[in-house]
Amino acid sequence: MLKEYLKASKAWTESYLASLLESPNAEYAKLYESMRYSLLMGGKRIRPILTKAVMESLGVSPEPYKEIVCAIELIHTYSLVHDDLPAMDNDDYRRGSLTNHKVYGDGLAILAGDGLLTYAFQLMCQNKVATPSQQLQCVLALAKAAGPEGMVGGQAFDLESEGRHIPLEELQVLHRGKTGALFLAAIEIGLILSKATPEVQASYRTYGDQLGLLFQITDDILDVTGTIEDLGKMPGSDEKQDKSTYVSELGEKGARTKANETAKAAKVALANVDGDTTILEALVDYLVHRTN
Repeated sequence: MLKEYLKASKAWTESYLASLLESPNAEYAKLYESMRYSLLMGGKRIRPILTKAVMESLGVSPEPYKEIVCAIELIHTYSLVHDDLPAMDNDDYRRGSLTNHKVYGDGLAILAGDGLLTYAFQLMCQNKVATPSQQLQCVLALAKAAGPEGMVGGQAFDLESEGRHIPLEELQVLHRGKTGALFLAAIEIGLILSKATPEVQASYRTYGDQLGLLFQITDDILDVTGTIEDLGKMPGSDEKQDKSTYVSELGEKGARTKANETAKAAKVALANVDGDTTILEALVDYLVHRTN
């Protein structure tokens, strides 16, 4: 069931993404080509799928809100383009293809990331169905998650932490910003567009917090156990850059135990929700057992 849902939802997302980013003139064509190169490279599209699944679990169709639902994927893609740069993780491959800066150069890759980041908010504001209040709330949720309070803050702390041991408590702070913030924003946007009650929002936010943490734990495990064929990039980058991870702190067995505990907490958060959370619960198991 989940496999078919993910396939259909990914196709729904990518069909819309493919319609974006046509250059308004010939002079900007290379920039737009660079942006589209990374945006359409592939990936699981988990974040917009998560927003879509939240809305559907609460009985709301995501179709009229595509601009807002899919905007988060542009933010995620921009972060990958910048993460891959020589000044950051210095990766040559992403999703089995050359990274953006390897194809277009460092300068254009930086600008492509900047373009994807800002265009995401333009998209959100162009939706004609959400109320002005909903749009403002969604923009605020995504801006906080993507900015210095969230993803950028976590990435900065990640850079500062290279080459030194950091305790598990600090590692969780790092990953709640670097990875978890966008997962939580995906949940929050779905809740805003569904006009969920405060009680329902609290349960879903706990779920989203645990899900983001789970994604990072399994990501750390895959960096040790995965292959380039599975991951689409070179494994072992965390060890190469001497980063603290859940595997380096807890060992592989301990990290897997932590992943299972986090997965259980995510499911418990949904126990008292009235909506159909079957897909959301299945996503937890999917992350625990994922291979890429």
